[in-house]
Amino acid sequence: MTELAIGIDGGGTSCRAAVADRDGNIIGRGKSGPANILSDLDNSLLNIVESARQALRDAGLAAETITAVASVVGVAGANVGDYGRRIEEALPFAEGRVVTDALIALQGALGDADGIVGAFGTGSVYNARRNGRLNGIGGWGSIVGDQASGARLGRDLMERSLLAHDGVRPASPVTEAILAEYGNDPERVVEFAHSARPTDFARYAPIVFEYATRGDAVAIGIVTDAAAAIGESLDALLWPECRSICLLGGLAKAYEPWLSERYKSRLARPKGDALQGAVELAVKLLNDRQRGAA
Repeated sequence: MTELAIGIDGGGTSCRAAVADRDGNIIGRGKSGPANILSDLDNSLLNIVESARQALRDAGLAAETITAVASVVGVAGANVGDYGRRIEEALPFAEGRVVTDALIALQGALGDADGIVGAFGTGSVYNARRNGRLNGIGGWGSIVGDQASGARLGRDLMERSLLAHDGVRPASPVTEAILAEYGNDPERVVEFAHSARPTDFARYAPIVFEYATRGDAVAIGIVTDAAAAIGESLDALLWPECRSICLLGGLAKAYEPWLSERYKSRLARPKGDALQGAVELAVKLLNDRQRGAA
């Protein structure tokens, strides 16, 4: 019996995978394209499997080993409709579980301890563990959710640039820069927005933070609105005795200065990242599977 586990962090920008032995020692890593299962399920599945294959190759293992491992895949949208189930049924692993990206982020940041995590990349999602009980919120996708995500920051920047163009709201250097990128043609901005995926919007998130640190009024407004949305979500999960809030993802550091002191005072450094959390859960699945077979 193969004693290997693969953890996969299926993000909106890329999929990362790591293969580990039953003690959790990582022996190989892989990376492939994005896993936006709500907008592109088929390609997400291909990228999830490819990241696992790359991890196995990195570990010096044969390709067919993929059918003998236990795996946990964390992706945004796993809690929506039957998307998670459809991915799970198509996985080639001996045993595979699909969970939310919030759960693997929580496990990576806190291990088995109590606390709250908020993850901010292309999307956004939150999870909390209190006395061993889990409570996840958010992760609904950028069209109706994912407040404070990279995708929403980019989308908001586009919206406010068009409002500035129309004279509805004041312009600023950041709105002028965006319009200049599109030849000062608002129709080109609209054309981009109608075909853009979350990752396309998210590439503008660093620009929003860059201009906000320069004092740009529009960029500051976007970031402060996003920070307020983070506070609302944290308040929905927070309890008086909670001492640990971990912010994760590519935008986590950028948001820290904009948060209320109420949350800053509880910020803790994560023990590990979402991929580490996926590996830990995959190792638990492997060991449970082996105990059940004993």
